[in-house]
Amino acid sequence: MTRTRRIAAVGAAAIALAGIGLGVAGGVDDDAGEQATGPAADRARAAAAAVVPGGEVTGVERDEEGGAAWEAEVRRPDGTVVEVRLGADLRPVGLPVAEEGDD
Repeated sequence: MTRTRRIAAVGAAAIALAGIGLGVAGGVDDDAGEQATGPAADRARAAAAAVVPGGEVTGVERDEEGGAAWEAEVRRPDGTVVEVRLGADLRPVGLPVAEEGDD
């Protein structure tokens, strides 16, 4: 293989690997978590909505950090977003906490 072809092949491989890396990195969202579904998740969604009157539950997932069974993201009527943590009994654990970036 000539030197020019080797350089072109290495360059093409580097570009392809960079594209794969960007695709993988672009698909990672550390805040997303696994959204829960099913009857238990529906009950958790309803319980979180009751904690924030007029709020809209935008996501519910199992709590991975301990101390609660569920985490729900709720958008308040004023547009701010809070995290509501619920125990296994679907009662709030602590107070709703503002999400990062919200005041």
